[in-house]
Parts: sequence; C-alpha cells; structure tokens
Amino acid sequence: MKEAFLNRMKLLLQEEYEEYVKTLDMPMYRGVRVNTLKCAVEDFTKEFPHSLSVSPFCKESFYISPQIASLGNHPFHSCGLFYMQEPSASSAVEILDVQEGEWVLDLCAAPGGKSTQIAAKLKHTGFLLSNEIDVGRASVLLSNMERLGVGENMITCAKPEELCKALQGHFDKVLVDAPCSGEGMFKKHDSAMEGWSEEHVNACRYRQLHILESAYKALKQDGILVYSTCTYAVEENEQVVYEFLKTHPDMELVDSRASFGRGGFAYEDLPVSYVRRIFPMDRGEGHFIAKMRRISANEQTKLVYEKEKKLPNCVISFFQEQLSVLPMHWMMDEQRVYVRQAPFLRLKNIRILRQGIACGEVRGQRLEPHHHFYLSAFLRPYLKSTTELTKEEAILFYSGNVLPKEHRKGYTALTYHGYVLGLGKGDGVCIKNKLPKGLRCSVDGNLF
Repeated sequence: MKEAFLNRMKLLLQEEYEEYVKTLDMPMYRGVRVNTLKCAVEDFTKEFPHSLSVSPFCKESFYISPQIASLGNHPFHSCGLFYMQEPSASSAVEILDVQEGEWVLDLCAAPGGKSTQIAAKLKHTGFLLSNEIDVGRASVLLSNMERLGVGENMITCAKPEELCKALQGHFDKVLVDAPCSGEGMFKKHDSAMEGWSEEHVNACRYRQLHILESAYKALKQDGILVYSTCTYAVEENEQVVYEFLKTHPDMELVDSRASFGRGGFAYEDLPVSYVRRIFPMDRGEGHFIAKMRRISANEQTKLVYEKEKKLPNCVISFFQEQLSVLPMHWMMDEQRVYVRQAPFLRLKNIRILRQGIACGEVRGQRLEPHHHFYLSAFLRPYLKSTTELTKEEAILFYSGNVLPKEHRKGYTALTYHGYVLGLGKGDGVCIKNKLPKGLRCSVDGNLF
C-alpha cells in the first residue's frame, strides 16, 4: 500500500516528488497558536519559555522546535493561553474570515483547534456552534473549549444532517474540516500509510459530499462555506468541490486570496487558482482549502429559546460574591447552572454537551462551582477574588495539594502571572485545592 500511495504522489507532484519524499524523513512541523481571548500575542511571545518563529498561515500561529517536550504540562497550556497546533492547520479559519457578531458553525469540530481559533476571532460576540458526531472525540472538543475559556458557544454531538436541518439557514459562516484519508498526517501516524488504499480515499469522498450537503442547508443567503481536508488526494479535494458545485449551481467558488501555499491541481473546468493547497515544501503539512458562497435565499427554521427560571438564592449569592457584574442570561439543567450573554437556544432531539459557561451545580443550599466558571475568558475581568501563586505554589496546585497560603473563607481564582489556573477554597488557614482530579499532574518546575 505504501508503494501504491507513493506512485500516486509521483504522478501528482512530478518534478517536486523527490523533494516531497525527503520531507517524509523529517520531523513534522510543530507549532502553537496564541489564544487571544486570554492573552495578547505580544505578551505571549515575551512569556513563552521557548523560541518562536512566525507562521505564514496565521498571525497568532508560531513554529516551535520539534525537540520541545512536555509542553502540554506547561501552566500556560493548562490555563488555555495557547493551543498546540501544526501551523498550517490554522489556514482554513483564516480563509473563512470570521467577523465579530457572526453565527458560525464548525461541523466536524474535534479536537477543537479550529473552533477555538474561530472563538478568538468572534471575541465573545455572535454565536459559535461546534459539532462532533463521535462521542469520544466530542468530549475532547469540550475539554479544549473549556480550557481555552470559550463561553458564547454551543457544543453538540449530532449527525450533521440532523443538526443542519434543526438550524437551517441561520449561519453566516460554515466550516467543514472533513474527515479524510489523512495523507498529510502520515508522518504523525507511522502506520497510517501502510493502511492506505484507493478504496478508502473514495469512501471518504462519498462521506465528504454527504457532509457538504448538510452544511449547504445551514447557510443563509450570501453565507460562506469553507471546505478543508488534511489529505493530498484529488478525489477528496478538487473532485469533491467540483461535484458539489455541479449539484448546487447556487453555490459559487470564491477566490481564497491567500498569500500562502499554492493553487490546486487541474480538474475539469474548476478554477483551481481559487483553492489553496499546502505541502511540506510550503512549510506546512498536507492541507486543502476551498471557499464557497451561497447565492440563493434559504428558508430559516424558527429558533426556540429556553425560558429563564428564577435562580436559587444560593446561586445569586455566589454570583454576587464572585462577580462584579451579574450574568445577562442563565439556564438551569437539572441542578447545573450555565450563563452566557445571549439567550439560550433550545434544540429538539439534538444532543447538547455544553451551551454557555458551566458555573456549577446546586447541592442543597450551596453552589459547587465548576472549573469552567474560573477559566472563562469572558468572566475573567469580573472576578472579584483572585490569588496570585508563586512557581512553587503553582506546582503544588497542579499536583492536587493543599496550598499553605492563608486566605479568607470562600472561593478564589488562583492565578500565575495573572492568568487563572483554576479555583481554590480558603478556610482561613490554607487554600483547599479544587482542581478537577482528571487535570492533576506532576509538573516539572523547569518548564516554568
């Protein structure tokens, strides 16, 4: 199978083939993308402990050395200042060109790299719906969105056709980062090339067209659809776009106007200079991006919003104690409390994993706060009680230990360099650790 794949690449790349083959023995490009919901790029570059090299794909994205280890245990990662992302993976959202106030759908969103990038561009405005059909991957998506402090959003685990039918005609922008044969990721997953086959490539093509059919229904008139993959196969890239446009004459291919990468490969009468391809020779791994616009009108489904019930006194007291400004909208799901700036949507027969910011759970006459409440980028300026930790105390915090630090009774946001790591609860003598057990780890002090 490896030989068959390489023969196809030879036909595709021709004189560039030998250069491509050399890249297979090189390390994958590695990078980080700054989460501007929590940290300005210039501040991050001063604080980050390793050298950074600017990426051509996105101004918030940087190359890092392949030799850097254990970056996931760095406190700046744990508190959501950056997302580890191969630099060229940020290209699709750049071409999507998200503007503040827009409604955006990320239809195949896990693990969350592109959704968190979209959220940063929205800056707590508009509405972001991030969907993942696979339950396990959806939980990873939820974790990453929470870590990066996203709040004005909904995370769903639904079939694309059902979700897009429920919200037909409501989105300004839709991203389909489609499941694909992953040829651009073969360096990351060594065994993947051995399992490659043309049958799998074609199976992916059929699935991609099916997902695009759903995305088409979600777009409003003049709405933008960006289709992307991390594969080289023409069948999954130019051919998919061509076939989709042929069956939807009210969709037009738009010039991506990107300065990075290169145009596509010739396919029928598709204007392939409008699409974008990225190869390892272009300083990124395998990516393909096409931008399309819906010209026709689209009937919109009627939106239904949750009716806001009176909050228990313990919740109101908690908000008054912890925040200088009370939330605008709230929702209670059984005993769990959520807040956001806009009213909460109700979607019938759609599995919603999270909408808004998870504040906590009512237990008797008290609210047990949620980690997301303190990691929320939107709520951060309004937190009344914050406690700055030293490096040694931050290490203790991540390992789950009690902090030998005197603090008045009550909850407090624990910060390092001013960035919230999580929450603790003072008892007048020390601060009890409230970091969720699943997030606790041994941190090497040398990482700080």
